[in-house]
Amino acid sequence: MMPRVRLQLQNAFFSRAAEGLLGRPQLYPGGHRGHPGGPRGHPGALLQTSRGIHVDSPPVVPTLTTSYAHGTSTRSLLHSTIGETLLQSVERWPDREALVFLQDGVRKTFAEFQQDVDLTAAGLLGLGLQRGDRLGMWGPNIYEWLLFQFATAKAGIILVSLNPAYQLEEVEYAMRKVECNAVVCPTTFKTQKYVEILRQICPEIDSSPPGDIKSARLPDLRAVIVTDSRNPGMFHMDDVRQAASSRYTLQLQDLQKKLSFDDPINVLFTSGTTGTPKGATLSHHNIVNNVQFFGARVGFDQKPHPRICLPVPMYHCFGSVGGGMSMAMHGTSLVFPTPGYDGRANLAAAESEKCTFLYGTPTMFVDMLAHFATTKYDLSSVTGGIMAGSPCPAEVVRAVYTKMGIKNITLGYGTTENSPVTFCGGPLDNHERKETTVGYIIDHLEAKIVNPQTGVIVPLGETGEMMIRGHCVMLGYWKDDEKNRECITQDRWYKTGDIASMDKYSYCRIEGRIKDMIIRGGENIYPAEIEQFLHTHPKVKEAQVVGIKDYRMGEEVCACIKLNEGQECTEEEIRTFCKGRIAHFKIPRYITFVDSYPLT
Repeated sequence: MMPRVRLQLQNAFFSRAAEGLLGRPQLYPGGHRGHPGGPRGHPGALLQTSRGIHVDSPPVVPTLTTSYAHGTSTRSLLHSTIGETLLQSVERWPDREALVFLQDGVRKTFAEFQQDVDLTAAGLLGLGLQRGDRLGMWGPNIYEWLLFQFATAKAGIILVSLNPAYQLEEVEYAMRKVECNAVVCPTTFKTQKYVEILRQICPEIDSSPPGDIKSARLPDLRAVIVTDSRNPGMFHMDDVRQAASSRYTLQLQDLQKKLSFDDPINVLFTSGTTGTPKGATLSHHNIVNNVQFFGARVGFDQKPHPRICLPVPMYHCFGSVGGGMSMAMHGTSLVFPTPGYDGRANLAAAESEKCTFLYGTPTMFVDMLAHFATTKYDLSSVTGGIMAGSPCPAEVVRAVYTKMGIKNITLGYGTTENSPVTFCGGPLDNHERKETTVGYIIDHLEAKIVNPQTGVIVPLGETGEMMIRGHCVMLGYWKDDEKNRECITQDRWYKTGDIASMDKYSYCRIEGRIKDMIIRGGENIYPAEIEQFLHTHPKVKEAQVVGIKDYRMGEEVCACIKLNEGQECTEEEIRTFCKGRIAHFKIPRYITFVDSYPLT
């Protein structure tokens, strides 16, 4: 049995959250939600410069007068925990299929899933885990991922989403950073040997009783739970279920009265491309309300029985919130084609399972379009789709509804730190908005676009840094006060680092990242703009644009281009395509053709 491990909330943001100082915006004179001082930081500025925009349906009145938007809505914020949210859907649709894992042959109704969740949550308590402990989930899209997502939430245990591709040093860093008390993983997946990696980090496991690991490198780790095999010093899933005695079932029931919707419940690591990964910490309130408004926006509540084909990874917010939590909140059925990404399997699953929604990143849709061109699939049941996760080229969006026939494709924008969705389109938006914007602001959020140097809100249509405030903003990065001060202002605006513009209806365009911006001879160039233009070339499948140091210009533009299968192209052909269509200083000086890209 595991000794009691108490949660120590050492970050200032946790203690402040407990005191209510980091709560949701309050109502102030004038009827707006926010903080005294308004978007410009002085009283009354909000009312002088802009008004809210009503978002129960796509905005049709051009309300905004500057690049500040507050999404007013008749839908109320919820004060439920994740466990309560799932239970409400179980009571409403007990016999509806909740989860389908095609490759593993797993199918669960809502009632069956709830039974498994309760048993697993009680079992975790029986193994010695306590409210506030951290449990890492490390693996691909398998049933146990969803099971532990909801079991940990019900037991008040903080789920730590670990990238299944993490290698030894990466997973060790993440688990040590958040002081993981337990970790769940399969034995292996493809070339990844999870159990072997854990043994390398913690050689003490083999000689330790299960649940009583004492590791020099991971001093907080006590238990390893393996989903599919028995190993020395580790628990098996059967052990978790057997630990769920009546004593711990009653303890779990009693615990429900003590859980707060403001409790931290999920840590997700952001990309480490600009340094070590940071653990974005989200509460029940962050996640539950984000999925409430996102699901209503894309129309889940208007459909008799939405079925989502879900190829995106669960360790990412797109999968865990947009997928797992949509099931719990809106009663959608989730279909997982394979544990890892497989474009052909996605299309086959959408066809055989009569899915009504298809999720994917732009790269996934590019891949599926290529498969769809060679093998036809019956996607007549698929009426909608969500494309998000990275900038979405207009050509790809257009191809999804003209070639795949998915008419109601919807784009979304957000960040892990914002739970994640902050802007999202509606299914009935016109093609221009679907192709060129990421939609309009989510209910009860505030967004402003500011000059990165001065912090002043820019006029409508001009570019600047996107900042977000409201119910979606994370509690903070786990035990990283310095990064918290860098990205969250004292009045709780989250600085996204994204360059964006906004129109008078709050529809938003994402132009790129501040850190990705190329400065060529004093000209500011956003790579995403050039990448989206290059996507219009008939031979180009994908394009990535980066800055290359240059003695004279400071930086020059380099395009790394992946061609469509069977195509050949020259550097001069690309430059000729650009001339007269984009500004001369945006035309890539360097062009290289690649077969693949390094991905985080």
